[in-house]
Amino acid sequence: MSVGHYENFPVASLLLPPRLREPIAVIYRFARSADDFADEGDLAADERLARLQAYRDALGTIAAGGTPTDPLLRDLARVIAAHRLPLGLFEDLLDAFAQDVTQSRYADFAALLDYCRRSANPIGRLLLHLFQRTSEENLRASDAICSGLQLTNFWQDVAIDYAKQRIYLPQDEMARFGVDEQQIAQARCDDAWRALIGFQIERTRGMLLAGAPLGRQLPGRVGLEIRLTVQGGLRILDRLAAAGADMFRRRPTLRWFDWPILLGRAL
Repeated sequence: MSVGHYENFPVASLLLPPRLREPIAVIYRFARSADDFADEGDLAADERLARLQAYRDALGTIAAGGTPTDPLLRDLARVIAAHRLPLGLFEDLLDAFAQDVTQSRYADFAALLDYCRRSANPIGRLLLHLFQRTSEENLRASDAICSGLQLTNFWQDVAIDYAKQRIYLPQDEMARFGVDEQQIAQARCDDAWRALIGFQIERTRGMLLAGAPLGRQLPGRVGLEIRLTVQGGLRILDRLAAAGADMFRRRPTLRWFDWPILLGRAL
């Protein structure tokens, strides 16, 4: 079930137990709408930040036992109360989206991972809270998967992000491989570019594979959903590698015929 945006992985899909589909869809709608405040349209930076602050204020209302006026946030308040979800994870998401408004470059991989910790990892952790499977081992595996998926999205969207004046490739690694911003502007895929992106692909693949055992730890359809999610990320990385790291002209995506293949690999 889509929440209105392309994803590399299913969202509240029919694989999940029916009782979890609606809460998951509400969480994703919150995340995607907040992300849109930071990314979509022609709003000025201060207006984007003001809209994110309004969401932050609504979380404060929920924390105080009140009910927000916005229908989506009312749904979110109901889901948070019913499943005892940590409000801090929603606050982390808003912090990351606000950072997208104010920061467009990342000095090193540690800084990028810190962004992923707040932009992606909270979703996986919230799902584990819904599943009631929040062991430290599961949380670490979920973080690896979610950060890996976020990074996968960055690598496939280098051109799209650059059009928004953002570069998520670590600046120190660009310099180490002999790549500068002009090369991205020119969509130039030479040996240095392929080496840089190849390095990112393999490190990201390692993160997804490190988290993959979570799909065998969680039971039934929940575990299958996680395994399918990991396979989706891995397939995008494979396609990016096969395209010679040329996401400018051959941006990798998942199509309808990929899902039966991914399902077979996930079983």
